[in-house]
Amino acid sequence: MPMAIVFVLCAAMLWGTTGTAQAFLIGAHPLVVGAARLLLGGMSLLLFAILTGKSLNIKGWPKWPFFVSIAAMAAYQPFFFTAVSMTGVAAGTVIAIGSAPIVAGLLEWAFFKRVPGKRWMQATALAIAGCVLLMTAGDQSVVVSPLGLLFAIGAGLSFAAYTLASKGLLAKGEPEVVVAFIFSFSAIVLLPTFFLFEVSWLLHWQNGLVVLHLGLLATGLAYMLFAKGLKEIPGSLAVTLALAEPLTAALLGVSLVGESLSFYSWGGIALLLLGLLLASIAPKQTQSKRSLSQ
Repeated sequence: MPMAIVFVLCAAMLWGTTGTAQAFLIGAHPLVVGAARLLLGGMSLLLFAILTGKSLNIKGWPKWPFFVSIAAMAAYQPFFFTAVSMTGVAAGTVIAIGSAPIVAGLLEWAFFKRVPGKRWMQATALAIAGCVLLMTAGDQSVVVSPLGLLFAIGAGLSFAAYTLASKGLLAKGEPEVVVAFIFSFSAIVLLPTFFLFEVSWLLHWQNGLVVLHLGLLATGLAYMLFAKGLKEIPGSLAVTLALAEPLTAALLGVSLVGESLSFYSWGGIALLLLGLLLASIAPKQTQSKRSLSQ
């Protein structure tokens, strides 16, 4: 249990580098970035699985969780990047990531008949309040586009659905293999973006290095760690712990990009840390009565 929590927190910290890394891209299209990171992440994990002798047999995997995981991960990319483009980076990210724990809790209740505990609810409320403070504490007022809000919630739903569905696959396959196949098939779904949008920017050396980081570390390694942790803890708890992503992004913005945080922003960071700490010491949830694999 403790190591599973550490794995998920490390994954979220790697995801938190995404926004800072994308600040160094030149002339990149966000949808192509999303497709490229999935392709690199999936192929690197597939190669890792082959080199380490992992079984690539997927015959025994439950079909619906597999298809839902692929569709959810493929849908997350356009939902998230469209939300960010319409609503702004801060608002889009916080709404997408902040809505995911709520959606995950509802989905666990609906599909697994598991009601999240009071401590999870308290931890999630604290963490989301911290995210809201981080988003709204700037000097400029935050204006949220209604359509952008829908796309952001769609991204949160996609991430929550991926988390819960992929958990049903982890009992049948190794985390590296599960994530490798999900990401590889999701990348195939998004292949048309390479033909619909400009891709010559990928040839620039700086863009190439950033995309490698996004694909290999912030996607491949991050989701492998997330899957390892997800094997041992409830999906709703894993999604709450993933709120370490905006926390990491905010701290990187201060240390690397030179951004400044207001008093209220630091208050948001404190609430986020408190929520994550509370979630990390939450008692083990009861086992679900139903499984997506059934």
